[in-house]
Amino acid sequence: MGEVELAALLCAFLAGSAEEQRHYFDVAGIKRYVRVDCETEDHVIELGLDGKPSARDSVHQALFAQHLTGKQPVVVLIDRDGYEGRFEHEMRHVSKAAGVLYLRCSEGAIQRWAATAGLRQGVAGADDLPGPGAVAGRCDLQALRRERGAGS
Repeated sequence: MGEVELAALLCAFLAGSAEEQRHYFDVAGIKRYVRVDCETEDHVIELGLDGKPSARDSVHQALFAQHLTGKQPVVVLIDRDGYEGRFEHEMRHVSKAAGVLYLRCSEGAIQRWAATAGLRQGVAGADDLPGPGAVAGRCDLQALRRERGAGS
């Protein structure tokens, strides 16, 4: 499964999120745009795949999306091999230094959570993020949970 498909599944876990959102900006009189993999009311989320040097671009993209939107930048690295490799190690440290929230999520956990969505009775309009247990151990996205309260 590719990055776009995984982003769509991950984005579906987050109530009120939108995938592949465009944000426009001008450079030398030319209108340009960037696409954010997944965006919520509070976060701009970029995904990267483990084992690919291009995953490093996720930090840059998240920071630029923050610049354009004012939202908290997040990088989610998709773990496909079950261990922290070179690029995951680099991303974890660089993200922290840059002030970007770094999360790591197993591809299998994303697919399993999406496949079992129909078996869960969620609250309409609420996030459907893995909770405590085996899935959350391989895909802990609780930091993305939107605090629901007065005015939310």
